[in-house]
Amino acid sequence: MNSTTKQVTLCALFAALNAILAQISIPIGPVPINLVHVSTFVAAGLLGSKYGALSQFAYALMGMVGLPVFSGFSGGLGVIIGPTGGYILAYIMAAYVSGLIMEHFGKKSVFVIFMAMYVGWIVTYGFGTIWYSAITHTGFLPALLVCAVPFLFGDLFKTCFSVYMVKRLSPVFRRMEN
Repeated sequence: MNSTTKQVTLCALFAALNAILAQISIPIGPVPINLVHVSTFVAAGLLGSKYGALSQFAYALMGMVGLPVFSGFSGGLGVIIGPTGGYILAYIMAAYVSGLIMEHFGKKSVFVIFMAMYVGWIVTYGFGTIWYSAITHTGFLPALLVCAVPFLFGDLFKTCFSVYMVKRLSPVFRRMEN
């Protein structure tokens, strides 16, 4: 199997993993708690910026065309143009930026991986909250208090788990590339 075929297959695998992890959710308000960012950040760490972002694009595209891959088995363009659509689209940017940082600084340091993922969180919360604010006509700070602050503690655990997975699986992925 050539390298491009492997990468595209892995993108599809991570898009499917997103769809599964989106269903492990707790609806606590306008934005549910789910585990999609675990897949997003592990894809960024293992596939790199380009293919990590492509895996997230594939996930978003599956949902846009109506497949029930978003939280609560939802899908369709209405979800994307709705209040939480910015968070879904931000997965693409978060994977790209996090992957780019890990490509540039390497993945040997847990600190670098952790910080790369936290930059991804900033991208997600920034873009998603601006989107939410625009759609709901809510100020940015009130939207941030509803859509970001309640998730910060849990996101720390998701980030730690994602860092662990990248560190554990990176040697396996390096062997696959050879």
